[in-house]
Amino acid sequence: MPRPGRTLRIARLVTELTAPAVLVSLLTVAVGWHSARGVHGLAWGLLATLFVSGIPFAYIVGGVRRGRFTDHHVGVREQRRVPLLFGLCSVAAGLALLAVLGAPRPVLALAAAGLVGLVVAVAVSHWWKMSIHSAVAAGTVVVLVSTFGAALLATAPLLVLVGWSRVRLRDHTVPQVLAGGLLGALVAGFVFAVLG
Repeated sequence: MPRPGRTLRIARLVTELTAPAVLVSLLTVAVGWHSARGVHGLAWGLLATLFVSGIPFAYIVGGVRRGRFTDHHVGVREQRRVPLLFGLCSVAAGLALLAVLGAPRPVLALAAAGLVGLVVAVAVSHWWKMSIHSAVAAGTVVVLVSTFGAALLATAPLLVLVGWSRVRLRDHTVPQVLAGGLLGALVAGFVFAVLG
C-alpha cells in the first residue's frame, strides 16, 4: 500500500502531465500530423497549438508571476474567468487565422471544439469549479478515437487517472470531475464529429 505522501506526489505528477495545456498541445499536433501527413501537417498542428494552448498558457504563467493567479492551474474559481476569456479570444483568433490560411478540416474542427469547450467552461466556472483537467482529458480521448479508430479506446483509463489525481489533491470533488468529463466528452464528440 503506497504511503499518503507518495500518493500525493504521484497525484501531482499525473496532474502536471495531464494538464490541459499538455494534452491539448499533444492532441493538436497529432491531429495536424494525421490530417496532412508529414511536415505540412506538423506545421498546421504547431500553428494551431500556438493559439489553442501556447498563448493562453503563457498568459496564465505571466499572471502567476505577477501575483494575479495563485498557480498555473488557476485553482481558485474566482480567478478563472479572465484567463478562460483570454484563452477564448486566443482560440477564436487562431481559428480565424487557420480558416483563412486553409488549414485541414480536422485541425479546424479541433480548434472549434476547443472554442465551444471554453465557452462552456467560462459559463460553468462563474458558479461552480468544474474540472477542466477532466473535461480536456475526456475530449482528448473522444478525439483520439474519432481520428485514429477504436484502438485508441485504450486511452480511456486516462480519465480515471486524471479524475483520481484531481480528487486526491483536493482540487475538485467527484461531482466536479464527473461533470467536467461528461461535458468535455459531449462537446468534443459533437463539435469534432460534426465539423471534422
